Amino acid sequence: MSIFKDHIDRMSAYKPPLDGRDPKQHLLLDFNERTLPVGEAIRQALVDYINDDRLQMYPSYGDIVEKIAAYAKVSAEQVMITNGSDQGIDLIFRAACCEGDEAIIPGPSFAMYSQCARVENLTIIEPQYTQEKGYPLAEVLAAISGKTRIIVVSNPNNPCGTLVARNDICTLAKAASDAVILVDECYFEYSSVTVADLVQQYPNIVITRTFSKTWGLPSLRLGYVIADADNIRALLNVRGPYDINQLAVVAIRAGLENLNGIESYVYEVMSESKPMLEGFFDQQKIPYWRSGGNYLWAFFENPEQIERGLQEAGVLVRPKSYLGQVGLRITLGTKEQSERLISVLAQLI
Repeated sequence: MSIFKDHIDRMSAYKPPLDGRDPKQHLLLDFNERTLPVGEAIRQALVDYINDDRLQMYPSYGDIVEKIAAYAKVSAEQVMITNGSDQGIDLIFRAACCEGDEAIIPGPSFAMYSQCARVENLTIIEPQYTQEKGYPLAEVLAAISGKTRIIVVSNPNNPCGTLVARNDICTLAKAASDAVILVDECYFEYSSVTVADLVQQYPNIVITRTFSKTWGLPSLRLGYVIADADNIRALLNVRGPYDINQLAVVAIRAGLENLNGIESYVYEVMSESKPMLEGFFDQQKIPYWRSGGNYLWAFFENPEQIERGLQEAGVLVRPKSYLGQVGLRITLGTKEQSERLISVLAQLI
């Protein structure tokens, strides 16, 4: 036993299977990352900053919050930058919840939500997504009690890609006015669905976003929270003054000034690669969940054999279980990468 809290000892660490992944050897379709390297403008901005001999200095963020707010179409007072969206999620749980409170986290979903809830020793209520109904709105509403302090809306959800309608999020915000409605929009650029314009009308809606997925910078760790200005001021009391990597800020500043590469990549993924892979699955009668993100969750008759065959062909995907059945979550890349994926799948099937 450690010297720390007993419930921390009883937990297990969240350890995603990252070892052995190599973009020079594999087509990485397993972590919903951008499948292309960052653009030259971002690369050059990082090189210039390093060559300017500033690494020995503490971070200074300048006007990056204002630039992100302009991109998100909200006011700067409604934005806080974080060390990836994971830190934003963690800070929201820490700031909102006390031991013994209840968190409603529909599953299956991103493991970080439950991890943060367990750290705070919360009671987790986990209604299940279904292909027929999507987000289990009725079950979530029925589960709300006086102990509910946080309700998670992953929009779109990972791994199934299900989107939640704006009206349903508003319904939750009104039904649980004393709880945080945590809306995770980390795939916003792919889904184009947001409730960022509602955080003033519904102050209990708190949104997390990231520059990891679309922008291709998960290694640098930059995310942001969008919320009512009072909530942002409170969260800044919890976040440290130097939590965000300076190189991440340099990279995102360059990215925000060169949006064309981001927009063209998103278009190719969502308008070309996604219909192509959906069409293949439909043709082969392979069940999959309709997705609002840059990934599809497919259920093959022999998923272990399919995953092994893909890996042998240099293509990595992510197995995810649902009600005892294993599905393969497959990230969508460029049209050329999707053609390669489909070619391998066709041989394996």
